[in-house]
Amino acid sequence: MKNKNIIIIIATVLLGIIYLAGTQAYKDQVASNDNFFSSENFELYVPKHAMKLGNDKSKVYLTEFLDIECESCRQFYPYVKKILEDHPGQVQLVIRYATFHKNSKYVTQILEAARMQGKYWEVMDTLFVHQPEWGNHHNPNPELVWGYLEQLGVDIAKIKEDMNDPAILKLIEQDGIDGKQLNVRQTPTFFVNGIPLQEFGYEGLRDLIRSQIEKNKS
Repeated sequence: MKNKNIIIIIATVLLGIIYLAGTQAYKDQVASNDNFFSSENFELYVPKHAMKLGNDKSKVYLTEFLDIECESCRQFYPYVKKILEDHPGQVQLVIRYATFHKNSKYVTQILEAARMQGKYWEVMDTLFVHQPEWGNHHNPNPELVWGYLEQLGVDIAKIKEDMNDPAILKLIEQDGIDGKQLNVRQTPTFFVNGIPLQEFGYEGLRDLIRSQIEKNKS
């Protein structure tokens, strides 16, 4: 009985230490946010190569690591767009890739090639709309993507050529490296001015963004 009590005490102490360490880590991340715009880490969250949507002069950056084949990314995408609509000119969305699923790298290459033709957002919208078809986890068929692209008026032959551009492959690879450094383990993962979203959900993301808008008012 005595040994059992000792084990319980030790376990309780260890849990307390883990909790305090996690709390301190979060406080450190929030504190580092004070220097977000002048920090060398800015490039880690908002690299020049990343696709962006919103005001270039915004003081609030929403960095999203997404997987185009991820069901949760598809479901959350409309909420991200709504946040931008609800805060016009105040938030810039920064797209990063975490290609965890089997076909996501292939389709991301297609998406980036469409970017060269100025069709990035149209293609992304279409890929998410039809994801249950081409990205079905039981029977995925990424080749279906080409049929969807024909409806958008893109140059299919050019995309098939451009998708293997070393620059695109390097971009995807770099996002993977940065994602590991930022401990991105699932998608979507969000950062607002470098602060990670602690509790996944629309309201939590909205509130974090609003707090940063308020904090960075000029």
